[in-house]
Amino acid sequence: MKKVYLFIVFFVSILGVFAQVETTSNFTVDYISPKEFEIGRITVSGVKYINVEVVKNLTGLAVGEKLKVPGEKFTKAVKQLWAQGLFSDVKVKVTKQLGSIIYIEFELKERKRLSTFSFNGISKSNADDLKDMLRLAHGKQVTQNIINTSKKAIKDFFIEKGFLFCDVRVDIKDDSKIPNQVSLLFDIKKGKKVKIDSIIVSGNHVLKEVKIRRAMKNTKVKHIYRIFKTSKYIKKDFEEDLQSIVDKYNEEGYRDAQVTSDTIIKINDKRIKILLTVHEGKQYFFRDIKWQGNTKYSSDYLTQLLGIKKGEVYDKKRLNENLFMNPAGVFSLYQDNGYLFSSVTPIETAVNGDSIDLLIQVYEGKIARINEVTVTGNTKTNDHVIIREIKTLPGDLYSRSKIMRTNRELATLGYFNPEKLNVIPTPHPEDGTVDLQYVVEEKPSDQIELSGGWGAGMIVGTLGVSFNNFSIRNFFNKKAWQPLPSGDGQRLSLRAQSNGTWYQSYSFSFMEPWLGGHKPNSLSVSLYHTVYSNGVLITDPGRQTMKIYGSSVGLGRRLKWPDDFFTLYNDISYQRYVLNNYSFQQMFQFTDGTANNLSFSTILSRNSQDQLIFPRRGSNLSVSLQLTPPYSALGPKKDYTQLSDQELYKWIEYHKWKFKSEWFTKLAEKMVLYSRGEFGFKGFYNKQIGHAPFEGFNLGGDGLMAYNLYGMETIALRGYTNGSLTPTNGGNMYDKFTMELRYLLSPNPNATFYVLGFLEGGNAWNTMENYNPFNLHRSAGIGVRIFLPMFGKLGVDWGYGFDAIPGNPGASGSQFHFIIGQNI
Repeated sequence: MKKVYLFIVFFVSILGVFAQVETTSNFTVDYISPKEFEIGRITVSGVKYINVEVVKNLTGLAVGEKLKVPGEKFTKAVKQLWAQGLFSDVKVKVTKQLGSIIYIEFELKERKRLSTFSFNGISKSNADDLKDMLRLAHGKQVTQNIINTSKKAIKDFFIEKGFLFCDVRVDIKDDSKIPNQVSLLFDIKKGKKVKIDSIIVSGNHVLKEVKIRRAMKNTKVKHIYRIFKTSKYIKKDFEEDLQSIVDKYNEEGYRDAQVTSDTIIKINDKRIKILLTVHEGKQYFFRDIKWQGNTKYSSDYLTQLLGIKKGEVYDKKRLNENLFMNPAGVFSLYQDNGYLFSSVTPIETAVNGDSIDLLIQVYEGKIARINEVTVTGNTKTNDHVIIREIKTLPGDLYSRSKIMRTNRELATLGYFNPEKLNVIPTPHPEDGTVDLQYVVEEKPSDQIELSGGWGAGMIVGTLGVSFNNFSIRNFFNKKAWQPLPSGDGQRLSLRAQSNGTWYQSYSFSFMEPWLGGHKPNSLSVSLYHTVYSNGVLITDPGRQTMKIYGSSVGLGRRLKWPDDFFTLYNDISYQRYVLNNYSFQQMFQFTDGTANNLSFSTILSRNSQDQLIFPRRGSNLSVSLQLTPPYSALGPKKDYTQLSDQELYKWIEYHKWKFKSEWFTKLAEKMVLYSRGEFGFKGFYNKQIGHAPFEGFNLGGDGLMAYNLYGMETIALRGYTNGSLTPTNGGNMYDKFTMELRYLLSPNPNATFYVLGFLEGGNAWNTMENYNPFNLHRSAGIGVRIFLPMFGKLGVDWGYGFDAIPGNPGASGSQFHFIIGQNI
């Protein structure tokens, strides 16, 4: 029987091979005993637009070549022609026989080529997107496969946009101007956007329907309050959501749960409903957990790290997170101590009733050391700027946590796209080493500030530039000016403000983050000069002026204790106020003379936020003290109540304390909860002098002031007008609390874009005796932010202040605020 079967298969295959060969009347084929012939001539017919010699070469046959008929060479020649995709029909026949010589002819039918293609029924912008997506080039062979693929791509494009019942038809017309070419017209009927009217679940007893729908992160029912998630039906997302339902049951211990059916029902052209049926199964619990293969750490210690006890609900997601994802988990323990080649594998060894036993196999492997560390992708930033931030050095034990910390440090530099940072490990098990390649992608970091503001009854224009990756050592190198010397991570800022003769201000600052290049000790230097006047010309005897000269020098360093997220920054600053007949708007308490402000500041901070523009996790804490010498206690005793204001404030004295706390909590991949609290207090040394009219707090509004008087610190509080929450006799104390829900719309480093909703409250007081932490002015609102590398952070907020301000009826209520670089 087996022999008969093999003979039938052989006979059918022979017929199949020779079915592609046509014969003439004087040529016969012996299927049983193939004969050998020599090719005398090869001709090609039916070809007009393809070179005949090229076609002959494609067959793989040549004149003078010997072959058997029937035989494999004929079949191979036909297959090779079909494979080119150039022909819609391929035939081969023997046209003549002269003894053992045969003449062969290939009869071909050329496929038509694409001349043009166009769309009907859609907008120009959609057509442009489809052209880029389809990539249908002029002269391309038009096959049925290309047509079908294009139709599917167009349908998928519109389904992604919510047009679930999109219909696409293709009209093929011969091009009257170009032979053998056709034009394609894609006639598209998008229909109406389809929304999900309802999701109905059956078979569920343990989880309520609302909890199941909540587990579906992408497929949502249409509701007016749903802003961030649309109710489009996208098949890929829907399939992921079905798995999310199963995962949700698994978290509750229902290991055998599954979605047994899903049905899409069309209600009308704009609505569908989804029917789901679930099988829940029964709930399981952890029983015995044993370890195997661990020699470095004891089983008891690993069980403690795992954090799962006998009798707890069997949650596979929690098991995997505690094993692999938790930074303080089992896998991280090995990976952070050099065991690069380690692996951890949980195995269910027994299922008895509702209890499951686990055996967790540990493969420790060799300890791996880092061999070579390289950086790629940096086209502007010099290697040493990146390398000094890398925590994984050659010779060190491999550590996954140090790799993650390095990525965080590179992200917070602000020079690279944080979404594209990557590290590629190349392990070498043979010698127990690993090479690390850090991959970065440069983004623009320099900024231009061009803005206008309103302050003290005038419009003030601002022009500023900040070079955030400057190179001072290449300043005199002409070749490095492209357009500026850059790449060494230094920061240089220049800023000018003016309102003509009324107000002028110029400032310069420079910061070197690694002074000397060996340790992360920073040096900061700033200089500024400001002139206020009553607006008259310099030659006018009625001119009134106040000139401010200022400078500061600061040193900062990273600390290793309590951890290496801490920094300590100290600076000394000096401002000199020179008044000449200055009584304009009674801004000062004296008109002629000088005031000097020499102060020392120290700031202890801890910053662990994961990136600069849109942080998703981490915190930023700081406590600072700024103080002047207590001049009144150092010199001879005086009755300060009898001194003039000019004498009182010739040398300004005060001490100023501030505390700030920011927290970033990731709620979803693109959603972050931002919480902030801050407190400030300015005190005095001498009761007779009291609070100096300098260095106070100006609370309320958007924080965007044209300029600061008396060195006042501007604190934003949305929903109120600028400075409206500051007491008339000065703000010497304030607190403020903020909560924001942020949602990222675009992570593009060239235009990072997110929206937010906020709740805010705060107040300012003149003295400690008046301080009441529960007496807050409250507000709420929404806003939008866009970060452009060239201009920094821009945005607009609408806030509503709920609490009236006595004596200032328009200070609260509905307020719009513009953001140009402020940290709000």
